[in-house]
Amino acid sequence: MTPIRELRDLSPAAFRDEVVERYEPVVIRGAAADWPLAAAGSAPGSAGAYLRRFDRGSTAEAFVGQSGMGGRYFYTADMRGFNFERRKGPLAALLATLEQIHDSDDPPSIYAGALDADATLPGLSDANPMPLVEGLDASPRLWIGNASIVSIHFDASDNVAVVAGGRRRFTLFPPDQVHNLYVGPLDHNMAGQPASMVELNNPDFDRYPRFREALAAARVAELEPGDAIFIPALWWHQVDALSRFNLLMNYWWADSPDMPARMEAMVHAILAVSHLSEPRREAWRAMFDTFAFRRHGHPAEHLPPEHRRVLGEPSPGWRAYLKHYLLRGLQRP
Repeated sequence: MTPIRELRDLSPAAFRDEVVERYEPVVIRGAAADWPLAAAGSAPGSAGAYLRRFDRGSTAEAFVGQSGMGGRYFYTADMRGFNFERRKGPLAALLATLEQIHDSDDPPSIYAGALDADATLPGLSDANPMPLVEGLDASPRLWIGNASIVSIHFDASDNVAVVAGGRRRFTLFPPDQVHNLYVGPLDHNMAGQPASMVELNNPDFDRYPRFREALAAARVAELEPGDAIFIPALWWHQVDALSRFNLLMNYWWADSPDMPARMEAMVHAILAVSHLSEPRREAWRAMFDTFAFRRHGHPAEHLPPEHRRVLGEPSPGWRAYLKHYLLRGLQRP
């Protein structure tokens, strides 16, 4: 696989202009080399002691799987459920458990993800700042666990992920490889986003032959404590936490207020278009290409601005008008 491009010593302005706008993944080596969390995060004892300084009795939900699952959080064989259960309890108990099982040869899999860092451990993100995301309205999230595999999935938001403890391998696939990833159910998945059905570390090419094409386009990097990676929205990625104890802090941000509606827009298109005959789907593809994807320029440039209405420029009033317009349509039988 192709190594992910690497940079060092980026300013926030250079990060926005040279990385985010380019819409390609980048590893930023040493982006958090001065974090106290990264210095403490190499072992559960020292990391736990550091995290407990900020704990005010918070609870955390964790995915817990049985010994022998290899850390891969996934569906059960019949796809009706998952091979883990969700357990909620004190964060202090989670840290203590990870310390107790650290040296086990076949421990249960434990993974607490996307914890709101500011709510769970007040002051942690202030003590470990990430200048690259200044001005992006990015909220820090904390990920704690032992060795794990988060299967190939995508996020709707841009993302900076910082390894604070352990070692992680990131394998990324460009958005145009989605048809080669054999994506599972859109509405029944582990954590809100659909995931590939292919086991990246042991792919079944007889069942998923097009995955070879995805692998040819994949990019990969391994990160140590203090390293960061930028993962653009809709870039599919698998994250392998390779150490017996792992910590990560990540930052998601939306590129516009409309970001949450995009998946819903696609599902609405599935409802309205996907069952049509091929010639009719192609006709609607031309409509989408013109009005939504603007393949031929602005579709209303020939109209005065005051008459563009749905095709007008984004603004709070424009968004409110479109939502009202859509709600009227959705209420039809």
